Amino acid sequence: MSSGKVLLGLLAGIAVGATLGILFAPEKGSSTRIKLSKKSVAYAEELEEKFNDFIESLTEKFESTKEDLLHKAEKGFHKAEGWVENAEEMVKKTK
Repeated sequence: MSSGKVLLGLLAGIAVGATLGILFAPEKGSSTRIKLSKKSVAYAEELEEKFNDFIESLTEKFESTKEDLLHKAEKGFHKAEGWVENAEEMVKKTK
């Protein structure tokens, strides 16, 4: 089958589908557009809410992780101070 025939068949199918869609549409186009508009606004609001929840969750996890890391760094710093003090004492003893 040549590509010209395929393209012609595709265009004919689109035309038939559009014609049948117009003929059998349950409501006027203006009513359908209003419904689509309302649904798109509702979907956008829902998406925005989910995105905000995701960002909030991510922020909470980031803050929690940051606090944990600061605590561990502080703990490590205190351990290192202890090691330095022990090393200084050992040096003094060897003198």
